[in-house]
Amino acid sequence: MLRNAMIAATGMYAPERVVPNSYFNELFGEDVDTWLRAHLTIRERRWCGPDESTADLVVRCAEPLLERAGLDAGRLDLIIVSTDTPEYISPSTASVVQYRLGAQRAGSFDVNTACAGFVTALDMGAKYIQADPRYDHVLVVGAYAMSRWLDLHDKRTANLFADGAGGVLLRATEEDRGWRAARLHTEGQYHDWMGIYAGGSRQPVTPEVLARGEHKLRFVKRFPKEMNPVTWTRMVRETVADAGFRVEDIAMAFFTQININSIRQTMENLGLPWERTHVIMDRYAYTGSACIPMCLAEADAQGRLSPGDLVVFMGSGGGLAFACAAFTW
Repeated sequence: MLRNAMIAATGMYAPERVVPNSYFNELFGEDVDTWLRAHLTIRERRWCGPDESTADLVVRCAEPLLERAGLDAGRLDLIIVSTDTPEYISPSTASVVQYRLGAQRAGSFDVNTACAGFVTALDMGAKYIQADPRYDHVLVVGAYAMSRWLDLHDKRTANLFADGAGGVLLRATEEDRGWRAARLHTEGQYHDWMGIYAGGSRQPVTPEVLARGEHKLRFVKRFPKEMNPVTWTRMVRETVADAGFRVEDIAMAFFTQININSIRQTMENLGLPWERTHVIMDRYAYTGSACIPMCLAEADAQGRLSPGDLVVFMGSGGGLAFACAAFTW
């Protein structure tokens, strides 16, 4: 059996501040709650406190995760943080986390493929372990502090996005389990349809940019509603086939929590019962690159995963970037 990477532990963290839909009823002066519940199932979300940032979210997710895994942070070989709401433009959020965890041996870097980032980072971390015997323990965390970039006057974004972190510890194994297959895909023609378009080299932040609010998250154009269900369905089928399994072998599938109807349509396309997925957007809204590992951690805590289960992760986000990975639990 070749050296492989298995998911040894999971974890999640959500800020203490709960923001119910009623907050937006008052903010916008209309009934937002009814629409959010009916169309997206969202009842509430978590936002960072005044002194809470992306690195805080990652550390508060990682510390109990490592404790559950029985691993001291000093034994970590690599830390990968997936986020498009970083602590700084530079240096990486992962370097802050490495220092604060006391992971003196670990290398670190960030990954930004927007909300497809966690699955991309998960695949990268697994391949480090597969390729190099110096890597035995890799911490992969997806984190999102999008409340910092929200325009509270924009009804299309303000009530959807939220904050949180979720992650896994990958561990080297020679058992017949762990990483099975993965695929990445990008539809780059949509790169300017949604994002935070100021603050980088293309558009530095100036007083004029601040006045126009261009440093905030923007939906520029509406994406085709069939984009996620069609692409998710195709990529899940392809990835599972690459792994040598059938779609019906999937025990649990975890999707980006951007739209409950996209998840429902994909599960229907795949012919899988609803019980084989897990959703958290009703309580946490949309947490970007954190949502898939948050789903995983909650399902794991509830005992919904068993040894030998085929588990699939399907993420998508701005860019448009897509990532799918299959693991045996």
